[in-house]
Amino acid sequence: MMVELIEKLKIDIIEALNLEDVKPADIDADAPLFMDGLSLDSIDALELIVLLEKKYGSKIQTAEEGKKILYSIRTMADFISNHQKNK
Repeated sequence: MMVELIEKLKIDIIEALNLEDVKPADIDADAPLFMDGLSLDSIDALELIVLLEKKYGSKIQTAEEGKKILYSIRTMADFISNHQKNK
């Protein structure tokens, strides 16, 4: 289940951020999305927040929470998985 969610998230992120030269296999689920890793910026963070809300129904409440959740694909998948269980 988690592996499928991680793969789906990779595809969703590539599409949402128009990362044309990136393939899902290129993204390490545990690598930081910001700075190293994909080197995303604050605009990308907003796109990811919108993606989580629209596609997964998961809402990030605070900036501090957002930093933890958007750290990597795996932390995003954990958040979505936990959020959906609690519904």
